Amino acid sequence: MSKIIRIGTRDSQLALWQAHTVKTQLEALGYKTELISVKSTGDLVLDKPLYELGITGVFTKTLDVAMLNGTVDIAVHSMKDVPTLLPKGIVQTAVLQRASSQDILVLNGKPNFENPCTIATGSLRRKAQWLHRYPKHKVVGLRGNVNTRLQKLKENPWQGAIFAKAGLERIQVLPENYIPLDWMIPAPAQGAMVVVALETDSYCKEATSQLNVTNSQVCTHIEREFLRILEGGCTAPIGAIATINENELQFKGVLFSLDGQIKLEVEKSISLDQYDNFGRTCALHLLSNGGKELMAAIKKEML
Repeated sequence: MSKIIRIGTRDSQLALWQAHTVKTQLEALGYKTELISVKSTGDLVLDKPLYELGITGVFTKTLDVAMLNGTVDIAVHSMKDVPTLLPKGIVQTAVLQRASSQDILVLNGKPNFENPCTIATGSLRRKAQWLHRYPKHKVVGLRGNVNTRLQKLKENPWQGAIFAKAGLERIQVLPENYIPLDWMIPAPAQGAMVVVALETDSYCKEATSQLNVTNSQVCTHIEREFLRILEGGCTAPIGAIATINENELQFKGVLFSLDGQIKLEVEKSISLDQYDNFGRTCALHLLSNGGKELMAAIKKEML
């Protein structure tokens, strides 16, 4: 059987870039494809932080519905936006080659961080880590797609705004005036793109599975498993990064209080062939060393 694979995507510049990347790779393998753009709740509601919208997977939910009702066959997502538990009937089929997972600070001028500064981000994780390092700074909310956020930074008297480096690089809007935040632990699966399809669609599953990059799939699986066991979703300041060095898998995970004052950290390494349940193991270690109480406090604070 041969059919045109309908690729669902959000209509932001970055989402379209990601969808075109998958389109190009599938067509190089001989498949026929078309793009179908769908607007998400996360794109439409720009005046509230993600954690206040009340749903997980705010950027993926609309595409999930489109796939389940037969409007599209597959969807392409920034993996960090995807809930750790996919909707019933939808499965992950490929993780593409991961780009940089690094957070960066795009600057306004040349700020001195020893002085009072205002930094913009819509992420609880980034806010908590920034305040942990710079407790006297002010962090303000920032929403919208990449281009919208860059424009807001220009229009406001902030000293800087935090972005994922990969997103800016992909659509070629990375400004010269930025600094890498090597000390900031990224969101689980940051910098990775994931393809999902219907569990019953063997044709699309077989086609897209050929795009999977094993090392990227393994590392993001561990990071997302860590997140899932901590029950973070979009509602807690959780960072995680797994890397592979020859046959060793190294992992670092963090959990912060909302104000950044409390930091819990786990750092472990394991042989690559033993990675099953490694994310769970790291999460349980954190939970048994203060994480359970901190997660409870975070959830209570956010009610």
